[in-house]
Amino acid sequence: MATFVGGSASGTSAMPPTTAGAEVNGRQGEAIMSATGTAQVNRLFGVDSVGSLWSYMPNGTGGFEGRIESGYGWSAAQHLAQVDHNADDSADGHWDVTAGTLTHTAWDGNDPITIGSGWGIYDKLLSAGNLGGAPADDLIARDASGTLWIYLGYGDGRLTQRRTIGGGWNVYDQIAGKGDLTGDDKDDIVARDTTGMLWLYQGTGDYTAPFAPRTKIGSGWNIFNLLVSVGDVDLDGTADLIARDTGGGLWRYSGTGQTAAPYAARVQIGTGWNIYRLMF
Repeated sequence: MATFVGGSASGTSAMPPTTAGAEVNGRQGEAIMSATGTAQVNRLFGVDSVGSLWSYMPNGTGGFEGRIESGYGWSAAQHLAQVDHNADDSADGHWDVTAGTLTHTAWDGNDPITIGSGWGIYDKLLSAGNLGGAPADDLIARDASGTLWIYLGYGDGRLTQRRTIGGGWNVYDQIAGKGDLTGDDKDDIVARDTTGMLWLYQGTGDYTAPFAPRTKIGSGWNIFNLLVSVGDVDLDGTADLIARDTGGGLWRYSGTGQTAAPYAARVQIGTGWNIYRLMF
């Protein structure tokens, strides 16, 4: 069984920045929440090639502290996603899919619970925040045919039955989001198509139609092999985007809160991040 450990300190980090990572137990954002606005503040997690789980706390200046060893046995995990259940802007646990089974692990020390089977039909899974209007974060998943589905969260790891968002989402090879990008207090996502174009899907807060029609953000995003959001990294109250380039460089795109241009110019915040198979 895969293990998650909230707060096991590692040895020297192989990843920059090289400052030591603070020990974290259970709740992950409490030490830095006073510096933020309303966006979620979460650790960034990475699963390496041998299945070890590592976490990075925001360092207060737009990057991350040294890594913390946070678990082991995750080599078979297909998808992982953080979730905030109580709208306090810090994740309470995570969902994972392994061998087609969805499991929820709370970060309060309780044992993981099995949510359901048959989740191997999905090739993309993420929790982009509260998409359906209730306080708890929700889950979206894409199947092999390109249909995107939404599962509403009950606030304890359990989920409602799925509801269709729409088809044609297999034009995208990256989908990311964790919070509000446009300043309307509704959580959004971005999606990159196979030509390298990035698109914004504004959240509506209505679970029956959670996204407005897409708008183009920009081109050239195919220089990256991974896009992920864990919320607010630079602690300015707006969700940000993390991008990893093909050489392992890590970049922060700070959220602006503006629909027409939701991200500021990129800033490099690390190198060597291609050691991770999954990041969430």
